[in-house]
Amino acid sequence: MYRYKIEDLKKWKHKSDRKPLVIRGARQVGKTWLVQEFGKSEYEKIAYVNFDGNPRMKKLFEQDMDIDRIVRGLKAETNVDITHESTLIILDEVQEVPQAITALKYFYENEPEYHVIVAGSLLGVALHEGASFPVGKVDFLDLRPLSFREFLLAQNMTALVDALLTKDYKLLSTFRTKLIDLLKTYYFVGGMPEAVSKYIVTGSWSDVRQIQKNILDAYEQDFSKHAPLNVVPRIRQVWSTIPEQLAKENKKFVYGLLREGARAKDYELALMWLEDTGLIYRIGRIDTPRIPLKAYQSYTAFKIYALDVGLLTAMTGITAQTLLEGSAIFTEFKGALTEQYVLQELESTDKGGVFYWAMDEGSSAEVDFIVQVSDRVIPIEVKAEENLQSKSLRVYADKYSPEVAIRASMSDYRDEGWLRNVPLYMISSTDL
Repeated sequence: MYRYKIEDLKKWKHKSDRKPLVIRGARQVGKTWLVQEFGKSEYEKIAYVNFDGNPRMKKLFEQDMDIDRIVRGLKAETNVDITHESTLIILDEVQEVPQAITALKYFYENEPEYHVIVAGSLLGVALHEGASFPVGKVDFLDLRPLSFREFLLAQNMTALVDALLTKDYKLLSTFRTKLIDLLKTYYFVGGMPEAVSKYIVTGSWSDVRQIQKNILDAYEQDFSKHAPLNVVPRIRQVWSTIPEQLAKENKKFVYGLLREGARAKDYELALMWLEDTGLIYRIGRIDTPRIPLKAYQSYTAFKIYALDVGLLTAMTGITAQTLLEGSAIFTEFKGALTEQYVLQELESTDKGGVFYWAMDEGSSAEVDFIVQVSDRVIPIEVKAEENLQSKSLRVYADKYSPEVAIRASMSDYRDEGWLRNVPLYMISSTDL
């Protein structure tokens, strides 16, 4: 299995101003596997420590921030002779020992020659709970589920991936039907590494669905184990209503679907906890598409999406047959899955913030996604099939005259001047 993020890790290793690296990402997206694979290929030795249920590490880091002493302790723990250039130090589930997060500052200031990577499934929660974070003293890398291209690479479909990357539109058109079938398969399997591996090995839809259910069960257990007790019921409410929120024609998050009379202030901590753990994306509304987009987002209107399209499919109970054969009962929710997929692909490219646009609160004119690329604001409309009507995008274009607008659909690539139609299967490979 190949992850594009390994190239970012290689760049990090050779940076002249390299800092300790913090890898963020939800549980089971493959953080540990990635850093260990990186270590095996790029270093002579790996000093790997998992802090979960490890009282020795808590004692090691709670005494002082003497890096020489800490490294001696890590040597004793791993039985690895840690040296500056030849050893990768991996500290996993680091949120269990907040002092270890603080220690990153001293690694950077006093012993920057060490190569240190830390990871943690609940790291975002730990940081918001008061860990002394070394601002400006660390680098970051975000890991998400496998993208569609990575899903193809996992099946050794390198020729199709090359065609996507080189934008060989003639070849892509020739294999359009195959790519659409593969995309529908990805909607079901998703990008969680264990689910992808199971699909490749067994080809069994039921095996994949069982893996997804196990992952969802593990997330539910995390709610009870790690979230504040008074917030757990609200976390469960938000999490369980994601499919219902996305099934609506207008996918703006509605508190009334959680319970009658629900108020925003009662659920902000629940939403924040799910964001911090990487389990949801919260996409804010842009009233005016100006740079920087973040300065113009509304904090009262937003949409939420799940971590992974395959997990969303599992949450809804949609079967592989319904998805792959295009059953009529699936028509309405197809748009939600397609939006979920496009959002994941946009996030995988690290464009730096995804939003949506609505002309006003009561208007039907809404563009699914808005992204900022350098000094350009790009609107993206998502179509689940080959429907090429773009009424909302036309309203947006007439109002703001964007340099380029994107319509993602199942149709082939075409350039209409003010609008580019991009096949869904190559949305992350197109030039935005």
